[in-house]
Amino acid sequence: MKKALITGITGQDGSYLAELLLSKGYEVTGMVRRASTETFERIAHFKDRLTLRQADLLDQFSLVKLLEDVRPDEIYNLAAMSFVPTSWSQPILTGEFTALGVTKLLEAMRMVCPKAKFYQASSSEMFGKVLETPQSETTPFYPRSPYGVAKVYGHFITVNYRESYNLFALSGILFNHESPRRGKEFVTRKITDGVARIKLGKQKELRMGNLDAKRDWGFSGDYVRAMWMMLQQETAEDYVVATGETHSVREFLQIAFSHVGLNYEDYVVIDPEFIRPAEVDLLLGTPAKARRNLGWEPEVSFEQLVTMMVDADMARQQGKTVTA
Repeated sequence: MKKALITGITGQDGSYLAELLLSKGYEVTGMVRRASTETFERIAHFKDRLTLRQADLLDQFSLVKLLEDVRPDEIYNLAAMSFVPTSWSQPILTGEFTALGVTKLLEAMRMVCPKAKFYQASSSEMFGKVLETPQSETTPFYPRSPYGVAKVYGHFITVNYRESYNLFALSGILFNHESPRRGKEFVTRKITDGVARIKLGKQKELRMGNLDAKRDWGFSGDYVRAMWMMLQQETAEDYVVATGETHSVREFLQIAFSHVGLNYEDYVVIDPEFIRPAEVDLLLGTPAKARRNLGWEPEVSFEQLVTMMVDADMARQQGKTVTA
């Protein structure tokens, strides 16, 4: 039985990845931070099949101890300060978790279990002010937020440990990926939760920022499958994971509102508070390498993703349990 360690297991991707690995017969350990309030909502329906261990990306000793106890075959580093707007108000904390935290985990792996395979969650936000479209594994990075800058550090320190210490360490450069488990602070879930509340008469308007920003949006469940596939290869290489399609925030709004029989223009209000200091206008990835080398294809379309999220939020607002 293979052993996997997932940092950030209580997040969107961590929960989908844990389910995937359990379905493949893995023994799964999730790293969680000590907190006064525990948030296990996303993994509640299969938590009894996991082992949860406390450690912290900011605490080198706790990472070494964790790896010594678990001895994982595969390590998936999904933990980070992952919300771009917050990285502007907490840039130093973002750097400590999202950049230096990667180094601490790689160093712990090098010391304790150098034969393990390591996955680093890189991000399309590293491309930022894009220098070419579509973006591939060889596109130069030009991050436009403290989060994007920290992710570039995490990406290159992973490359550095791979090349310097011959570790099986790679990065998945994932473009935007969403699901019914997305946090409400993200624009996609903000929209679908708002649509459900407006439809049910609990909210009158939805305040938004730049409706013309374009993203390559996919389904988290498809993207964690790509993570696993990367670690099953004989050589460690970095991969872009994307759909190859771009859609605007406006399109997302149109589909979400029309799914419940409403016109988004009747409810959306533009609020300058939600405009970023440095906007990333267009992100569009090419998954050609992942298709060619991994045989990976996204299975959920953009429209299916939006309607799936609206349906889940409608169910939540009506008091139903959602595990999707």
